[in-house]
Amino acid sequence: MADRPLSPHLSIWKWGPHMTVSILHRVSGDGMAIVGLGVLGWWLGALASGPDAYATFSDHASSWYGIAVLIGLTWAFFNHASSGIRHFVLDTGAGYDLDTNRTYSWVSIASGVLLTAIVWLYIIVERGI
Repeated sequence: MADRPLSPHLSIWKWGPHMTVSILHRVSGDGMAIVGLGVLGWWLGALASGPDAYATFSDHASSWYGIAVLIGLTWAFFNHASSGIRHFVLDTGAGYDLDTNRTYSWVSIASGVLLTAIVWLYIIVERGI
């Protein structure tokens, strides 16, 4: 049994931004699927149930924890989209050398954060939240 080759494990790989982007892509996709569908379902249910149910949803959505969830979902969307664009570029055969891949990874992470900040600054300025 000891002569069998061992499969690589995280402990032997040097951590890099491409690994972070891969994990964040999975986390953001799962977050949108689980949390996003829950919020969407609650919003649609409240919308169909009348003004009192919608007011309850709106109160929770505009509270500090509701805004935190919505900001998290916004980040998940932009992070997942940025990472998806990065993967699309990689699928064309471009960007496989380490320096370019590292740069694309950092751009993917930064663009998710930056786009989220821009959207929420707009919401705060326009809506006065």
